Amino acid sequence: MTATPVQVQIDTVDHAAGTPDQTQPWRELGLKESEYGLIKQILGRRPTSAELAMYSVMWSEHCSYKSSKIHIKRQFGAKTTDAMRKHLMVGIGENAGVVDIGDGWAVTFKIESHNHPSFVEPYQGAATGVGGIVRDIMAMGARPIGVMDQLRFGAIDHPDTARVVHGVVAGIGGYGNCLGLPNIGGETVFDPSYQGNPLVNALCVGVMRHKDIHLANASGLGNLVVMFGARTGGDGIGGASVLASETFEEGGPSKRPSVQVGDPFQEKVLIECCLELFQAGVVEGISDFGAAGLSCATSELAASGDGGMKVDLDKVLLRDPTLTPEEILMSESQERMMAVVKPANLDAFLAVAAKWDIESSVVGEVIAGDRLLVFYRGQKVVDVDPRTVAKESPVYERPYERPAWQDALQADSPDKLARPATGEELAATVMALVASPNLCSRAWITNQYDRFVQGNTALAMPDDAGVLRVDEATGLGIALATDGNGRYTKLDPREGARQALAEAYRNVACVGARPLAVTDCLNFGSPESPASMWQLVTAMEGLADACLELGVPVTGGNVSLYNETGQPGLIDSAIHPTPVVGVLGVLDDVSEVVPSGWREPGLSVFLLGATAAELGGSAWADVAHGHLGGMPPRVDLKAERALAEILIAASRDGVAAASHDLSEGGLAQGLVDCCLRYGVGARVDLAALLERDGLTAFEALFSESQARALVAVPKAEESRLMDLASARNFPCLRLGVTDDAGGPGDVAGLEVAGLFTLALADLAEASAAVLPAHFG
Repeated sequence: MTATPVQVQIDTVDHAAGTPDQTQPWRELGLKESEYGLIKQILGRRPTSAELAMYSVMWSEHCSYKSSKIHIKRQFGAKTTDAMRKHLMVGIGENAGVVDIGDGWAVTFKIESHNHPSFVEPYQGAATGVGGIVRDIMAMGARPIGVMDQLRFGAIDHPDTARVVHGVVAGIGGYGNCLGLPNIGGETVFDPSYQGNPLVNALCVGVMRHKDIHLANASGLGNLVVMFGARTGGDGIGGASVLASETFEEGGPSKRPSVQVGDPFQEKVLIECCLELFQAGVVEGISDFGAAGLSCATSELAASGDGGMKVDLDKVLLRDPTLTPEEILMSESQERMMAVVKPANLDAFLAVAAKWDIESSVVGEVIAGDRLLVFYRGQKVVDVDPRTVAKESPVYERPYERPAWQDALQADSPDKLARPATGEELAATVMALVASPNLCSRAWITNQYDRFVQGNTALAMPDDAGVLRVDEATGLGIALATDGNGRYTKLDPREGARQALAEAYRNVACVGARPLAVTDCLNFGSPESPASMWQLVTAMEGLADACLELGVPVTGGNVSLYNETGQPGLIDSAIHPTPVVGVLGVLDDVSEVVPSGWREPGLSVFLLGATAAELGGSAWADVAHGHLGGMPPRVDLKAERALAEILIAASRDGVAAASHDLSEGGLAQGLVDCCLRYGVGARVDLAALLERDGLTAFEALFSESQARALVAVPKAEESRLMDLASARNFPCLRLGVTDDAGGPGDVAGLEVAGLFTLALADLAEASAAVLPAHFG
């Protein structure tokens, strides 16, 4: 006996108008009572269930930026000068920013978060984070050429950390490797503050010719709206809890998965299909499906166009025929795109899609007027002004206040902590830092990523920046570095954000590239906490001011809020505030790129920059004492600019054989990194540095003063490097020489004169053993 299908009342526009008092789950969908009231005011009636679903997700913090939008405009909008826009072709507000790198080439790049899904389901959360940012790049008309990732996990020895680490790393590698995109760099940090709320920030970069830039909007009366790619299923509807728990309709599949499920092979052919569609000139624009699925794609396209849009949900190709109209609108199924196509080009469009075995369906058209109309089974379930959905969400000026605990945190200086003094103690401290979770080798992670696929990678992790060739004929290329230090930002949000920019800027310059533009991902706690909101606003002000001073514009990015698991406002309730900053640089010829370690003995090792006793938030304070307090290192952007000029000139003129910035772990870690990169040791003497800067050996080795770098040069180039520094009145000091012997038993080692000598084999073993010991 066949079961009779349950007949469900479709909540049409007419039905909504006639049932004004019907109870709706606006609170469960994340809306405030005032927001629900505003929706009713906008519509002149209660919303239909489909409209409520659209507004709730598009007005969410994740999609609308309602708590940060006003500060983005005040800071990054108001503080971007005409001079900073010189190379900027597309800025904030589009799928991704675009910059001119010369010779008719343009680069688009962006970083976004996928934090909460990566805790719930680490593999798919991370994988679909990569897939989503790649589609943003595709939608601009570019070919994706590389990815990076910024990862933050809980304590390395916590019972749950391995679950998250294994899933996230495998997800990033699995998706990116299948796409054939090299993973050229990033960071991984372990800290208890991220225990219940890891951070997974994914970056993608793409290239195109100037003429190939495309912006997405629904323009042209009568033009068709086409969905293509994967079919729509019930995955990814967990962001709206009522939809995920089947409130709209019982009897469908139980508990739709809240995290999207990715298919990188589908995305790979989707990339090629999109590029051919653009090249053939058969699309007016292409948009990816954002965090709100079809709700996002339709409302954003219509809001950016010159007309309205009519959509028929019965034309949407489904994996699951039981989906309700609300679920079709809200599904975040991956590998889907939406195109606007002239009717005369439809056959050509369908032919290209068929060539790549991509399913497609005409689901709507551009209509006269300013309404977004959505139909289901012949009945109208949405009738809205798309701008009110996509662009005119409520904007909040949240209260913010410096937290009561901030002064005590800054007063808790590391000066009182016990410090190593003897050579033996200093050597043991170096070994402890090298074998610490945040400074040890990342090979266990990066070896799971393909860093050299496509054959255009000139540098990748563990070098200071990833470098990709763009033009094979000329050698033109780009460098990318991403950085962020949540410990510094917890101590001082303004300086922490400035430091993130300074370090990424410095890393790009270390490989020889000219810093050109910025993308950022701002990971903070609840905007409803005045303390977390103060951290966000203060960090944004610091970052915007720093970009202005360095002359590099923010082209776009992401704000991720509600990253906390405790009671809002307490010192340990939220993650460490973590502004991640990515800097894009340009190299005229990637063959001139400078690695971050020395390859041969006999090179002279120089320290550029001045060192002060700056240990607040340092790796030493963390590893040796589990301490976080005091003030972070001071950021001097004039010094950073001068240092970058020296590093770029040293690369261009063939002076530098290796360059490496100094950051976490200070000079000691920097020397170890340079030695271990190619297995060539060094002999250095700190006496002149201690005298010049008034330091102890401990401070010289472990201070994390900014605007510093190690540079190795052939002996014949010593005077040229010193001339580059003296022309800018920049501190420059010869520390020693590279050496393939000199360690215990005359093997390669790191010797610090009068203090200690460590064999590179011991350093390498200690560094390499940490992650495998915890994660297998």
